[in-house]
Amino acid sequence: MLRISDITYAVEGRPLFEGASATIPDGHKIGLVGRNGTGKTTLFRLIRGELSLESGDISVPKGARIGGVAQEVPASQTSLLDTVLEADTERAALLAEADTATDPIRIAEIQTRLADIDAWSAEARAASILKGLGFDDHQHALPCADFSGGWRMRVALAAVLFAQPDLLLLDEPTNYLDLEGALWLEQYLTKYPHTVIVISHDRGLLNRSVSGILHLEDRKLTLYQGPYDTFAETRAARLAVAEAENRKVEARRAHLQSFVDRFRYKESKAKQAQSRLKMIDRLKTITTPQEAALKAFSFPEPEELSPPIINMEGAATGYGETEILSRMTLRIDQDDRIALLGKNGQGKSTLSKLLSDRLELMSGRMSKSSKLRIGYFAQHQMDELYPDETPIDHLRRLRPDELPGKHRARLSGFGLGADQAETEVRRLSGGQKARLTLLLATLDAPHLLILDEPTNHLDIESREALVEALTAYTGAVILVSHDMHLLSLVADRLWLVKDGRVAPFDGDLEDYRKLLLTDERAEQAAKKQEARKENAKAKRADRDTILALRSELRKAEARVEKLEDMREKLDAKLADPALYEAGKSDDIAVWQKKHAEVMEAIERAENLWMEAQDNLEKAEA
Repeated sequence: MLRISDITYAVEGRPLFEGASATIPDGHKIGLVGRNGTGKTTLFRLIRGELSLESGDISVPKGARIGGVAQEVPASQTSLLDTVLEADTERAALLAEADTATDPIRIAEIQTRLADIDAWSAEARAASILKGLGFDDHQHALPCADFSGGWRMRVALAAVLFAQPDLLLLDEPTNYLDLEGALWLEQYLTKYPHTVIVISHDRGLLNRSVSGILHLEDRKLTLYQGPYDTFAETRAARLAVAEAENRKVEARRAHLQSFVDRFRYKESKAKQAQSRLKMIDRLKTITTPQEAALKAFSFPEPEELSPPIINMEGAATGYGETEILSRMTLRIDQDDRIALLGKNGQGKSTLSKLLSDRLELMSGRMSKSSKLRIGYFAQHQMDELYPDETPIDHLRRLRPDELPGKHRARLSGFGLGADQAETEVRRLSGGQKARLTLLLATLDAPHLLILDEPTNHLDIESREALVEALTAYTGAVILVSHDMHLLSLVADRLWLVKDGRVAPFDGDLEDYRKLLLTDERAEQAAKKQEARKENAKAKRADRDTILALRSELRKAEARVEKLEDMREKLDAKLADPALYEAGKSDDIAVWQKKHAEVMEAIERAENLWMEAQDNLEKAEA
């Protein structure tokens, strides 16, 4: 059980926690939510003991292992599979000790513990986790150095999931995953055998994978039972009650204040007015720290173009001479809202880059409206930003004729205040970079807006604001996202990118989710069936081996028995007095030689018999 008791902590004089408390029972799955900057990640660091509390206490059961994804794995030559396996330090230590241990009691203890932690299925479990997070089977043997930082973050996530700590702390784990990986993680967390606390702004994960919401607000922690939607409804009801009570308090205060204003300086009423002033001082409103007003994104409206704005026939594209997507026959109109589905590496970002003129057409035809303007939000934001420039610098370059006041107004409309406007981009938070990238992508009132994972680093309120902005937007939208909530509210068409093709998906998002889970279950069932076949085959081989060894043992026993009979006969012959009569010395030498040969044969036969016995015992163990 995790106990957070009356903790207080501040950063550079700014309090993040003041008398905050919460209790998380063992085995519970909890979502930690709150606006960006309220201290969620800091709470994780306090739980891990990386920071020291000013007061209060955080306790976990003695010996409990706490795990989380602190950073990406290094770009080493260690394979993905071995990197994940090494995360279970107990298993690695036991296997290393098993190779050198000589004490029979310790050897038995090691083998028992290895069986307890299911060490022999470790490779299969590690491979299954890597597969779920988007790594194909052939990639498991590749070195970590072959993968980018984002993919190595997935390896780090796979490693901590494999290690199965008693308290698993995950900070925005879906930011590095595609939709398929995010859905797999949802399923994995529901079955995770220990306690999980996950910081996430993904409503799908918070609705399907957790049983409670820990809300960080106003420097306090409040635990709500149920998924995120239940939390949102409960909290809204509580706020409504509090606001109604506050209105009553304010009305009472106004009534008392009016009496004071009328009679404060009238001698006969002065005492009563003074009494009412004290009553006003005692009136306390219920603290209802509403979330800061949503920074509603304001997308400029494009003029209407004749359809289609983009048309492709037999189009193909890729990198260098490598073709990634081919035989694409697609049409985009200005009122389209299209979500691209498909696993990472299938070509979603490649299609986005082709549509935004960041990749060239390799073959086929693609026609665009002559007045078409396209806005592009890159998944990797720094690809579109200048790290050493400020947001104001970006706007000065793109809008040199605008006054600074207009630049600041634009930034403010996207939630970037005066301080952020003059801060170098490399020092901005992930959410602030996302807001700036959205502003730049929509600056020219594009007819087509391509958004590649736009919600990474945006909190839930900002995601809702983005949904509202996209709903009101009159241009076309191409959307790549792991956020099913966003996709379900924005997209009305689904395109599946798979095996080098792009085609409409026949069904809705829930159908796609079920398809992914069904495919995964079918794949797991096929693997289990194959494993059963291999086990049966191995057992048959073991039986054949045992039968052969038993036959060999019987033959060895028969040889020993036969030779023992011969020895007894020779012993009797050599014990016969008639053999030693005069003139039979040559016969004695012959029989003694035969006896010596039989004794040597018996020794060899007994050695073979003992070897056969040992082999059989090992095979049957």
